Amino acid sequence: MKSTRLLVALSLASIIIAGPVLGHGASDSELAKQSQNPVANLISLPLQNNTNFGIGPDDETQNILNIQPVWPFSINDDWNLITRTIVPVVSQPNVLTGGEGRVNGLGDTTFTAFFSPRDSGKLTWGVGPVLLLPTATDDALGSDKWGAGASAVFLTMPGNWVVGSLFSNVWSFAGSGNQDINLFTWQYFINYNLPNGWYLSSAPIITANWEAESRNKWTVPFGGGFGKIFRIGKQPMNAQVQAFYNVKKSDFGPDWTLRLQLQFLFPK
Repeated sequence: MKSTRLLVALSLASIIIAGPVLGHGASDSELAKQSQNPVANLISLPLQNNTNFGIGPDDETQNILNIQPVWPFSINDDWNLITRTIVPVVSQPNVLTGGEGRVNGLGDTTFTAFFSPRDSGKLTWGVGPVLLLPTATDDALGSDKWGAGASAVFLTMPGNWVVGSLFSNVWSFAGSGNQDINLFTWQYFINYNLPNGWYLSSAPIITANWEAESRNKWTVPFGGGFGKIFRIGKQPMNAQVQAFYNVKKSDFGPDWTLRLQLQFLFPK
């Protein structure tokens, strides 16, 4: 199912895991850098909206709002465990599955848990399992498959930069869906931090659907944007906008994507 491949690829978004502790008095510039760090010990609630343009033969629009609560745990003095749950709320054209009009509802849920050392030196890293849960409210919005896999992240933070990569692969192992899932995801992220909480960012999500035909296997976006830390009262927030053009995509994949994200930050 083309819509299933597209939804799973786009809803496996960036993962945030735990590391140094931030105090309530952290400056906007410090919060900006830590919010980009996939191993920051930072409870957060990102609301990431991806609008995909040029879907299907009639160049329609698909919208995926990823609700992504991040919750880190301290295992002991040496290790952290960080969990992230991604629940996609989807609106997409029924033409992807041969129908008319649009279908709206929940997609499949992705749960990731990372193990990360509290002190890993200049190269920060984390590894852990990924689970795909068949929570879609409509057959057109999910795979009806249970999936599992592994994920790893590596990054470094020299000066004003936060640079790294996240890799994962998910395989289906149960469920009544007609198509197996074997999906590779690579997200590289490059951030440069400016004064007063502003930053430049590029974090495209590259996917490979190993079950698809060769011409439909890869989705390769290119682009970026900017963001800023701000506060509503005492509540720190992180807002960003990015745009990506797909230089390589499947037959029914989008031409380009607009990503808007609003993230609630809860520094300890």
